[in-house]
Amino acid sequence: MSYKEKVDRIRAEIDAIARACGRDGRDISIIAISKTFSADTVQKAINEGIRVFGENRIQEAKAKIPGLHGEFSFHLVGHLQSNKARDAVGLFDLIHSIDKLSTAVVVDTEAGRINKVQKILVQVNTSGEESKSGTGTGEAPGLCRGILGLRNLELLGLMTIGPLTGDEARVRASFRELAGLLKAINAGLGTTMRELSMGMSSDYRIAVEEGATMVRIGSAIFGARD
Repeated sequence: MSYKEKVDRIRAEIDAIARACGRDGRDISIIAISKTFSADTVQKAINEGIRVFGENRIQEAKAKIPGLHGEFSFHLVGHLQSNKARDAVGLFDLIHSIDKLSTAVVVDTEAGRINKVQKILVQVNTSGEESKSGTGTGEAPGLCRGILGLRNLELLGLMTIGPLTGDEARVRASFRELAGLLKAINAGLGTTMRELSMGMSSDYRIAVEEGATMVRIGSAIFGARD
């Protein structure tokens, strides 16, 4: 099965889940997570018609993206350190992982340097796992308020990584918390942000049920990583 056939199969499943929840599947984007896979693999996926990819590490993306050709865009889904902000702004259409105002300020500066408005999401730790990046749920509204004052950033919504567990109730609660948080932030700040980046190969079905607008899928498309 080709990469595009796998994406189409996932798309059909997402559309069916969305309909069952009273949602429109067209509001949900699939991001093909290509971290650790070669440029040749990504190029093959582009040639088959996949258009949106996600990478975790700046250095890997710097080595991979410039050699690709065709129609595509890349999102940064891994943690961003401030000293990598210049590269991130140059490589990525959307950064999912802003979790500090200080990082946002540096990204804003780098975007302004090249006359770009950088699209971003705020990453929130809703799992309570210390190993995961993300601002706390209590700090997220203030972070969003601060970001809205930066002229070269466009804040589209929130991102989270679900807990690594087989406990579906915990996973669902994590995603539901993010969706509720976005509604609360919109109400408090008078914004209309809509993006909820949540759900990966193991839990995207639950994420769609809980309101995800972006799902980040790697192994279900490209296979197991080394």
